[in-house]
Amino acid sequence: MNPAGWFLLGAPWDCSGTGRGEQAAPAALRDAGLSTLVAHDLGDADTVIDSRHRDPDTGVLALPETVRAAEALGEAFAAGLRDYPGRRPLVVGGDCSILLGILPALRRRSDHVGLWFVDGHPDYVDALASSTGETADLDLAALTGDGPAPLVALTGDTPAVPAELAVLIGHRTRDLDPDSAAELARVPAALKALDADVVRRDPAGAGGRAANWVAAHPAWVHGGLDVLDPEALPAVTYPQPGGPGWDDLAALLAPLARSPRLLGASVADFRPDLDPTGALAARIVALLHDVLP
Repeated sequence: MNPAGWFLLGAPWDCSGTGRGEQAAPAALRDAGLSTLVAHDLGDADTVIDSRHRDPDTGVLALPETVRAAEALGEAFAAGLRDYPGRRPLVVGGDCSILLGILPALRRRSDHVGLWFVDGHPDYVDALASSTGETADLDLAALTGDGPAPLVALTGDTPAVPAELAVLIGHRTRDLDPDSAAELARVPAALKALDADVVRRDPAGAGGRAANWVAAHPAWVHGGLDVLDPEALPAVTYPQPGGPGWDDLAALLAPLARSPRLLGASVADFRPDLDPTGALAARIVALLHDVLP
């Protein structure tokens, strides 16, 4: 990773409102040396959520606080792009809901933005059907225009990412419980997908296919770390078996990171409270050092 090419922004965001661990990830990753990988560390955006109220109309947990956090992250993100032109942003969360601040901010700068969404889950739950109402269940749905109106409207009148410019990578498709199967069934056909089995068989090939699918547009790469198998990274809130290992993930991300259309990267879903020695935080930092250009 070339430090001169990047700036860092933290997003201590936990959509559950419980402070269960994800919101401490930016600090833990800095302690593991993340700031040394970038030219500028802009600190943290004001994205802490502490509400447990679930909106009765949309089913979204902490809806007003989530909209405020998304707007605050978008403003800090846009300021970084303005103040450090020519450098790519690296945004560390928090959970995957940080994309609700990042992608609308990118969309306001470009007519078309693609998304490589690397995650163990599709994040396409219907909010009213969600058992928790957490926005990390449904962020990809909201970004592609199939979600609660206040979240879709963060971009204005159009989705932050058209479904045909999004690629879902690493999600599980075998041995699903009924709720997970229903979530997967909601993913539109226009949204391209490479599941965990495809990634494990040929991670570099999967990354190359995903890069080619969005090659005509600038694109953002997002890594939800629960894409990893729990044997590789147990420090996540919703672990699932059947995922790739660290080397597989590096091979998958390499073609995306090398794309000349890469706008920047985000990392989410790490629980440092489940990493008492800090060894897993150091492994995440090493992955970013090795993969990002």
